[in-house]
Amino acid sequence: MSTKYDIVVIGGGPAGYVAAIRAGQLGFKTACVDQWLNRDGSHAFGGTCLNAGCIHIIIASGSTPVELPMAKFDGDKIVDSWGALEFGEVPKRLGVIGAGVIGVELGSVWSRLGSETVLIEAMPDFLPIADAAIAKDAARQFKKQGLDIRLGAKVSKAEVKGDEVVVEYEAKDKTETLTFDKLIVAVGRRPETAKLLDGVDVKLSDRGFVEVDADYKTSVDGIYAVGDVIGGMMLAHKGEEEGVACVEKIHGEKVEVNYETIPSVIYTMPEVAWVGKTEQQCKDEGLDVNIGSFPFAANGRAKAMEQAIGQVKMIADAKTDRILGVHMVGPYVSELVAEMVVAMEFGGTAEDICLIMHAHPTLSEAVHEAAFSVHGRAIHAMNKKR
Repeated sequence: MSTKYDIVVIGGGPAGYVAAIRAGQLGFKTACVDQWLNRDGSHAFGGTCLNAGCIHIIIASGSTPVELPMAKFDGDKIVDSWGALEFGEVPKRLGVIGAGVIGVELGSVWSRLGSETVLIEAMPDFLPIADAAIAKDAARQFKKQGLDIRLGAKVSKAEVKGDEVVVEYEAKDKTETLTFDKLIVAVGRRPETAKLLDGVDVKLSDRGFVEVDADYKTSVDGIYAVGDVIGGMMLAHKGEEEGVACVEKIHGEKVEVNYETIPSVIYTMPEVAWVGKTEQQCKDEGLDVNIGSFPFAANGRAKAMEQAIGQVKMIADAKTDRILGVHMVGPYVSELVAEMVVAMEFGGTAEDICLIMHAHPTLSEAVHEAAFSVHGRAIHAMNKKR
């Protein structure tokens, strides 16, 4: 049996199902196919984000966790990010290889549930994708909670011995050994293309991502790709926007995804969120900037919530005052960052945020004060001399 469709979407995750919905809304005869299997063998749409995460024809097959050759998944003692959500009990000793976004999120959760948790990260810096000041502040808070963060530690071996996992790593020219009850490997994700594209002439990058142009077209006429499978920031909301934009482009509409204003969130406690450039990126690009920051310790709502930790940091162009980046660590910053995404989409300035009234008492006042701080006139905190 065969049926003809205008658009076939391969993948039912955030990028895929959203693309299929929008295609249907635009009048295309659409099919969405997915091979996802739950642990019990049942089928489900929604991809990693719905079924094991936070909640062509268009290729939207997503990504899958990277497996390390020296720490292969066994589904019990050594697991990926999905397996880390299915522990039957809180492990007394937990190891996490990788202190990126996923590793920090999972390590933070199990630490708060009572695990003695160690994050093992090969890179010398903690959360290098985040602004340095925010990453430093976040690390301080996580360490207070009991997270053991070991940087510059390269794992050489992970071996299951009975009911334990023994991990060896190299740090400062020394070999160290740690023993855990469970080990999570969270060193990134790779595009899900290997089996899908067998026999198809779609061009891939050296890292296995599908190469596309500005309209999400692949090297093969009529085949498009969106989401994790094309690389960039591997975020559900980025994939959703690409899915909608791709279908609308096929429909002949003029649309564009602004990759400069994609919000990033780390769902820890405290949360970490940002949008735009970091201070270091601005320096690397030779940009002259003004920087302001405001601590949640001086925010009335945060103090009343007993979560007066962290800060909001705002970076603005020194000449135009246009906001280039905003970085936050603290309570509910996953919600606060949306205001700054909107502001940056409209080319907003720090002065614009200063002139917008923010309700009192709210956490959003920290954003307001950070904008004032950019110009050295914060009301409820000391201003740095300029």
